[in-house]
Amino acid sequence: MNKRFQDKVCLVTGATSGIGRATAVQLGLEGGRVVVMGRNVPEGRKVVQEIKAGGGEAIFIRTDVSKDAQLRNAVAKTLARWPRIDVLINNAAMMTFAPILKLDPKEWDHLMSVNVRALFRLCQLCLPHMQGGAIVTISSVHAMQTTPNVVSYAASKGAMEAFVRGLSLEIPHTQARINAVAPGAVDTPMLWSNPNVKSGKEKITGQVGTPAELAAAICFLASAEANFINGSTLAVDGGRLAAL
Repeated sequence: MNKRFQDKVCLVTGATSGIGRATAVQLGLEGGRVVVMGRNVPEGRKVVQEIKAGGGEAIFIRTDVSKDAQLRNAVAKTLARWPRIDVLINNAAMMTFAPILKLDPKEWDHLMSVNVRALFRLCQLCLPHMQGGAIVTISSVHAMQTTPNVVSYAASKGAMEAFVRGLSLEIPHTQARINAVAPGAVDTPMLWSNPNVKSGKEKITGQVGTPAELAAAICFLASAEANFINGSTLAVDGGRLAAL
């Protein structure tokens, strides 16, 4: 197998399930030293064992990305073990389901803390330790085309993509390239637990992707093969946006 991430230190948030888990495993298979970040301790340990079984290196750091102290702790523990950061995958996210006029402001604030503030803080914390690195943020097709009752989620994903574009202009590409992936429908717990999907308000038509297919796109953007891609959002949606 191509070892695009041999000895590279790779942080992945939301790495205990779905897209994040598949990405962490793929980075490990390709030689990465993977920091598995998430809240689910048993699943985090399983991901570490899976990476090690594939010949990779990995550690698990329990991290609630809405907690600034835990973000700082995760980065500090990473640097204590390995003296640099090469790849940051911002995958952790949450959704709320309510009409915007009925949404509790505390729910809005919590979602923005998980989806947007954590992205901002992790970039602040990691970039001083990156040279020739890559940051990939997981957005969503909801940033461009959405459904009722998920306005806060759609707004957060739009903010993520704007953040990626702006930060790519502030940071020299020789320090880090900064891009995003916008998945469509992907076979993850987040998709099938979505109340809009369960009720039929949001129709899942066409192709449903797998976490491994998303991981392939994410790892491409994180690799040297994507050296000329910066400040971009790659739609990985099975053609969903093109059909709308």
